Amino acid sequence: MKQLAGKRALITGSLRGIGFGIAEVFAREGAEVVLHGLGDEASISAATSRIKELGAPKVEVFTHDLRDSKAIELLMSDVLASGAIDILVNNAGIQHTAPTAEMPPEKWDEIIAINLSSAFHTMRVALPKMAERGFGRVINIASVHGLVASVAKAPYVAAKHGLVGMTKVVALEYANVGSRESGGVTINAICPGWVETALIESQIQVRADKFGGDRNQGIADLLSEKQPSKRLSVPSDIGEIALWLCSNATHNVTGTSIPVDGGWTAQ
Repeated sequence: MKQLAGKRALITGSLRGIGFGIAEVFAREGAEVVLHGLGDEASISAATSRIKELGAPKVEVFTHDLRDSKAIELLMSDVLASGAIDILVNNAGIQHTAPTAEMPPEKWDEIIAINLSSAFHTMRVALPKMAERGFGRVINIASVHGLVASVAKAPYVAAKHGLVGMTKVVALEYANVGSRESGGVTINAICPGWVETALIESQIQVRADKFGGDRNQGIADLLSEKQPSKRLSVPSDIGEIALWLCSNATHNVTGTSIPVDGGWTAQ
């Protein structure tokens, strides 16, 4: 029996990167997968095909703009119109780096909206319905920057710290819902450090160039500044942790923030 057979998961920001890695793991374990993100027809078609190939009995795709609270309400309404949400993964996020005094105000607004406020809006709709059934899983993809800071990332760090804090609040609100047998309703955050996605490839190449094009040396050099393991995670690593959080055995794992950072925050 596949672990997520009969379950339906909505994953925001899941056409690529960490979100897609989570979708792949969930599909392998038999979940119906609701993808979300911005992409052209080709990328949407490729993502849909891959998730079906991995075993998802049903795949849907939505492209609502998470900067807009009204669009998020419509997203949740559209998703719920075709079935319950058993698992909600708030993964969508954007980044922009600049010193605080030089940060464009519109970038602050966008990052807070997508990285923090969108999770509030999805949770406030999804959680009451999860509570009615006595089972639900919310997994907020925060960041190591939800636990510690780095320069030139004020909106990102603020949003991710906020997401970790909101995860704790909402976990307390739903802690006594359901039972061990039903699985309960849990809300947790995963806090990745360096993850191998297209987002960081340019940084890797810059470092690799210092070592005659040796990519592995470039990665080790990049990570040596903060991540003691000097190893990248891959999106499926995050997916496997998300899968564990979906099991009934984790009915008492709630309000946590799980670092996946090679020792970064242990220093």
